[in-house]
Amino acid sequence: MRLTGAQAMLKSLELSGVDVVFGLPGGAILPLYDPLIESSIRHVLVRHEQGAGHMASGYAHITGKPGVVIVTSGPAATNIVTPLCDAYIDSIPMIAITGQVAFGAIGSDAFQECDTVGITRSVTKHNELISSPDDIPRLVQEAFHIATTGRPGPVLLDLPKDIANTDMEWDPAIELTWGQDLDLPGYRPHIEIDSSAIAAAVELISGAKQPVIYAGGGLLRARAVEALAEFVELTEIPVVTTLMARGVFPDDHELCLGMPGMHGNYTAITAIQQCDLLLAFGSRFDDRVTGKVDAFAPKAKVVHIDIDPAEHGKIRQAEVPIVGDAREAIVAINKLLIDQGAARPDRTAWRSMVSGWQEAYPLKYDQSDTGYPLKPQYVLEQLRDLSPADTIVVSGVGQHQMWASQFWHFNYPYTWVNSGGLGTMGYAVPAAIGAKVASPDKTVWAVDGDGCFQMTSQELITAAAEGIPVKIAILNNSYLGMVRQWQELFYEERYSQVYLSPDHPDYVKLAEAMGCVGLRVDRAEDVAGVIEQANAINDRPVVVDFRVDEFEKVYPMVPSGGSNDVVIVGPEGDAELGLGAAPS
Repeated sequence: MRLTGAQAMLKSLELSGVDVVFGLPGGAILPLYDPLIESSIRHVLVRHEQGAGHMASGYAHITGKPGVVIVTSGPAATNIVTPLCDAYIDSIPMIAITGQVAFGAIGSDAFQECDTVGITRSVTKHNELISSPDDIPRLVQEAFHIATTGRPGPVLLDLPKDIANTDMEWDPAIELTWGQDLDLPGYRPHIEIDSSAIAAAVELISGAKQPVIYAGGGLLRARAVEALAEFVELTEIPVVTTLMARGVFPDDHELCLGMPGMHGNYTAITAIQQCDLLLAFGSRFDDRVTGKVDAFAPKAKVVHIDIDPAEHGKIRQAEVPIVGDAREAIVAINKLLIDQGAARPDRTAWRSMVSGWQEAYPLKYDQSDTGYPLKPQYVLEQLRDLSPADTIVVSGVGQHQMWASQFWHFNYPYTWVNSGGLGTMGYAVPAAIGAKVASPDKTVWAVDGDGCFQMTSQELITAAAEGIPVKIAILNNSYLGMVRQWQELFYEERYSQVYLSPDHPDYVKLAEAMGCVGLRVDRAEDVAGVIEQANAINDRPVVVDFRVDEFEKVYPMVPSGGSNDVVIVGPEGDAELGLGAAPS
């Protein structure tokens, strides 16, 4: 059967289980867009290529399947560098297909030419320039295999225009073994779990008096939710969930301590500092969690499970490093614990200590009885309480991201989507669209800041035109809030270039102009009614402009590069509270 390279690409995507792609056409990729008309694959037409990349990311976060983005050459390819880097750092599977000038014209500075493979080499797990249409079926299979095995990540295929137009012979027999028997000599993800390491981990677990599970986003990538729950049931060890792992263990469980790190809660931060065994499952010792590395969990022995060998010993040396799939490793630990039938150590004192911190240092804020100024934390609590329990929450980056992680109760996995490692402003709106495409029957709220929202708000036109009814909560404080917070705390209140203005744009009118419902609220007593109104609208996107207190800061806070032994717990003079200090 004769197919063009473009037709072979689409057929390969269909055989790989792709049901939706996000993209924007242009000259070099037009040969692929023409047969797309006859394809079973849904195409979501974006307004900016960066939006396409973040939509693919949001889709992948929810489904675990690679999100697919298709864009043209040159500036379109460079516009997806940020989403690729974002996905690379957060281990999100993604397939990017970029158009390229004709193969023979590469290197001639042709119109809309750039070295896409060279530019994206450091932000993809693998990339490749396609030089023959005959290679397309193999390269697509390999791309999906690489993106989804080992440590997940983005893969890019650069498709020259003439290769897309050239005929190739499609062998129908290939469809019978699609995705099987791939020969990639240079790619060998670590699969085997070292049984001696499992035994060593169990020995440490069985003897620890003050252990903590430091659960990272790798557990969600590995689909290890049930394995983790069984492990906690067997051991009764408390769990902290990183920003990327929110929902991997339910917040309402008595052993869930919440988020650690720079803006984690006091109990989660301090439990790590005081533990004698740190079980780092699918986490990578990010600087926002560790603070000053030399002072991080100083009393703890470490068991570190990570599928990426490069993560072992990179930041913290582990007494027991376990390279491999997190789910498989935890299942192996669970089995050995059951087989040995060892009694748990008495950890009553440890549980009591942790409970004391929870009681003494809860998350708190002060919403005025007058309802003004409106506190962002109050908005988040109302959104949480008035929305379905399995609502998907997507955040941008900054203060609103931290408040969302702190004040939402994540009791279901795969209901929290955010940009963790790269910290990409403008992520929320397009990622929420991708998440809604992935789960059309679930409520999807994007929690955004006014600074983030203005970067990618045009994608609400995509949502309106494509019938994707996402809901956007803008915590509008008229500032680049997190930058302002740092300037206030560490730069003597020298507010350089952070004021955005409360009136430009008019978010209600902007939302309406893009085909959405626009709402505004600035007093606490009106919040519940507006949220209920927004939740009742399911035929178009909704944007709610919450005018919140411009001076509110995120607490607790560990200053950047500082020790987690010193936590700023609240605004009372921004006083530093040392580890173990008595509550005021």
